[in-house]
Amino acid sequence: MPWIPANPWRNVNSHSSSHPEDTSAKVKYDPKQHDPQANVIDGSGRCYPNCDSTVWLRSCEKEITEPLEGHVIGTIPVWLNGSLLRNGPGSWKVGDMTFQHLFDCSALLHRFAIHNGSVTYQNRFVQTETLKKNNAAQRIVVTEFGTAAVPDPCHSIFDRVSAMFRPESASDNSMISIYPIGDELYTFAETPFVHRINPRTLATEARICVSDYTGVIHHTSHPHVLSNGTVYNLGLGSTKSGPVYQIICFPHGEDMFENAYVKAQIPCRWKLNPGYMHTFGLTENYFVIVEQPLSVSLSEYIKTQVFNQNMSACLKWFDDKPCYFYLVHRQTGELAHKFQSNTFFYMHIINQYEQDDHVVIDICCYKNPEMINSMYLESIMNMQSNPNYAAEFRGRPLRFVLPLSNSSKQTTLQNENGYLGRRQRLMKSMTLSAISARLQQPKLKRSQSDYEDVTFIENNTNATTDDFNFTAKNDKYKPFANLVTLGNTKAEAYQLGGGPIFVHPELLCDLGCETPRINYDRYLAKPYQYFYAISSDVDADNPGTLIKVDVINKTCLTWCEENCFPSEPIFVPSPNAIEEDDGVVLASMIWGGLNENKVGLLVLCAKTMNELGRCMFHTNGPVPKCLHGWYAKDLL
Repeated sequence: MPWIPANPWRNVNSHSSSHPEDTSAKVKYDPKQHDPQANVIDGSGRCYPNCDSTVWLRSCEKEITEPLEGHVIGTIPVWLNGSLLRNGPGSWKVGDMTFQHLFDCSALLHRFAIHNGSVTYQNRFVQTETLKKNNAAQRIVVTEFGTAAVPDPCHSIFDRVSAMFRPESASDNSMISIYPIGDELYTFAETPFVHRINPRTLATEARICVSDYTGVIHHTSHPHVLSNGTVYNLGLGSTKSGPVYQIICFPHGEDMFENAYVKAQIPCRWKLNPGYMHTFGLTENYFVIVEQPLSVSLSEYIKTQVFNQNMSACLKWFDDKPCYFYLVHRQTGELAHKFQSNTFFYMHIINQYEQDDHVVIDICCYKNPEMINSMYLESIMNMQSNPNYAAEFRGRPLRFVLPLSNSSKQTTLQNENGYLGRRQRLMKSMTLSAISARLQQPKLKRSQSDYEDVTFIENNTNATTDDFNFTAKNDKYKPFANLVTLGNTKAEAYQLGGGPIFVHPELLCDLGCETPRINYDRYLAKPYQYFYAISSDVDADNPGTLIKVDVINKTCLTWCEENCFPSEPIFVPSPNAIEEDDGVVLASMIWGGLNENKVGLLVLCAKTMNELGRCMFHTNGPVPKCLHGWYAKDLL
């Protein structure tokens, strides 16, 4: 939630293997020993010579509203007929002003229409109210995640306070993802607004405020679409007793928004600091809510409104607090089980399922949310002089196994440190404002929960060394029996006292994986074997690597090409598919350097990760990198 070949057409399958890449030989930096400004690993003065960060800095200057014919190289299967729709940051610019964070950029849609072995390409901005207001004023007049709006001299402090209670005054820049609701497609972000788009023309047809139908303050960017058409999403709601996490159901049929309702809700761990949520999970019997200690400070939110600050100033990270796993029963809506783990940050859950009285959940994990700071404009621009940048993005896919038979029902959300056998009195907090710590130190602010005294201690901004071990075990586990009885896993769980069961993960692949996708239609919430992802290791030999991970055998296959940066890989099953990976993987492609006016569609064999074909397009302006998308079968 989470950069010039000798032969640009070469499929570099020398990187494909049945085992994870050996990363032990790669250069690693210790901030205690290296000067971020002086140390370089190549003669040009770049810390990451294989990673072109400028691909994230491009802005679309002219929309391509009419389908553009491409040039096919290789073979695109004739059975592949449909549209790959993509969403992501489209422009950093408004007049003479520039957004300061990647998540602030104006939403841009992309469409690759595939039919009979040929492909066309289009792109178009989502016509949000935020975009219209900014364009009309030719300046940034709506505050975004990392960019504060230009102050309006006509608005008093009382106007700014009252704006907190009007959803329409906030940004509606839905630039993260695309999902179907019924037979219509909508763009999503972490605001209460979604936009209905025409999937053929990419025109914006309507804006929906989900709050009008469900009362949620905001919702995640990644709802779940079930095979029967019902859609679930996780939102944040408000009650008399404090903020709550709410599961919203959009039942399949006519008027899905009008018929939406709250299926379940549980209280947030801290009344004044509800957790940041980018996604959630579901199994056959449970909704899975993973509450990380990155929170949205309500007191800081008020300050951002009063003093016209960017929204990221509201985020607080409690790095000595555990993560919670809540299993909420899908039928009753009640909290059934609660588990906890060591601290980690995440944006995306890969998949989750029930097996032999356990819940298995796979997550792309990071040790902290520093990656969010690393997506500020200045951080990206200065990446090549920052040897700590790769460590800030260092993440790994982890598997957590939650034993149900040994877990008693947990209905209270207090005593969060019970698994340690003592109450910790220290809490660290880091406000994710400004930019990466190596460029400008984020402001550190005192944080308090509602039910314990807190002593503030300074955050260690140098704690980004690359020796962090996601799965290192602590000696305190030795006296306790492992409660996980599921076979073929090294994940563990322990009852360490009177609190929830403590779960310890296993590593699925020793490569950084992001924007993970599975064979969603057949294997959501079911035992599965494969997922597909892009590399999040900016210091890899090729940071643009696509990865297929076998979660059973703990092996992986990769595809990469020099100077090529593909998007999130989306699996499309072949007709009459039998095995889980019978099909193809689709990804949009852009290239670094001076190739900003070039975009392509890549088609890989999902079994082998070998290239089947691609379609290349030369555009009339720069094409930015995108984030998430959806494949709409038979949409031509």
